[in-house]
Amino acid sequence: MSSEPIRLQKVLALRGFGSRRVCDDIIAAGRVKVDGKVALLGQRVDPETCSVEVDGAPLGVRPDYVYFVLNKPAGVISTASDPQGRPTVVDLLPRDPRVFPVGRLDADTEGLLILTNDGGLTHHLTHPSFGVDKEYLALVDGNPSRSALRELREGVELDDGVTAPARVTAIEPNLLRIVIHEGRNRQVRRMCEAVGHPVSRLVRTRIGTLTDTTLAPGEWRPLTLEEIRELEFASAGIPGR
Repeated sequence: MSSEPIRLQKVLALRGFGSRRVCDDIIAAGRVKVDGKVALLGQRVDPETCSVEVDGAPLGVRPDYVYFVLNKPAGVISTASDPQGRPTVVDLLPRDPRVFPVGRLDADTEGLLILTNDGGLTHHLTHPSFGVDKEYLALVDGNPSRSALRELREGVELDDGVTAPARVTAIEPNLLRIVIHEGRNRQVRRMCEAVGHPVSRLVRTRIGTLTDTTLAPGEWRPLTLEEIRELEFASAGIPGR
C-alpha cells in the first residue's frame, strides 16, 4: 500500500540540502530525478515506491529511516539475532525502530559498523559493484616483507578466488593499514594469513567517507545528515561531495 505523498522540497530539506528556496533551486536546475525522470517544482513523491536521485546519487525518501554508527567491540556478533544467545550489535542500540547491520564484522573484529533500516543504502554500501572503500588497521604477526605487501596490494589467491587490488601501507613493521572494497567473509584476516602474517587484532576505521575516532567500544550515535549524504554520494561513485 502506498503512503501519503511528500513534497520533493521537503524530502531534500529533511536530507540536509538546505532551506526550501535552496531545494527549489536544486530542483529547478534539473539536478533531481524521480524514478529516472527529471523532477518538477512542486512534485510530490511516494516514500514507499519512488526512487529519488540528486546529481546521480540515490536518496532515501521515507522520513522514518534511521542511521546509526557503532564502534563494535570484540565478542559481539554482527547480526540482528543469534541462536546461540551471544550478544549482537542490535542489542547495543534502541529497539525501535528495528535496524540491521550494513555488512558484517566477524566476532573478533572491532570498529565502525553502520546500522539502518534503509535497504537501498545498505545495498549500495555492501555490493562490491559499487566499490565503497572499507579501511582497516591490522596488527599482524611478524614483519611483512616487501613481497608480502606487494601481494596484498596486487591480489591474494584465496579459496574463493583472487582478491581485488587493495591499498596497503605499513604504518609500523607489524601494523598495516588496508583498504578494500570487496566484502568477502573474513577477507582481511584471510589475506594476511595467506601471505604468512596472521592478524592478531583488526579494527575497521573507515566506511566510505565515514570515520569517527571519538566513539568508545560499544558506543553509538546517529549519523548526521551530511554524513548520510556523503555516504550516498560515495556509494554512487561521486567523489568530493
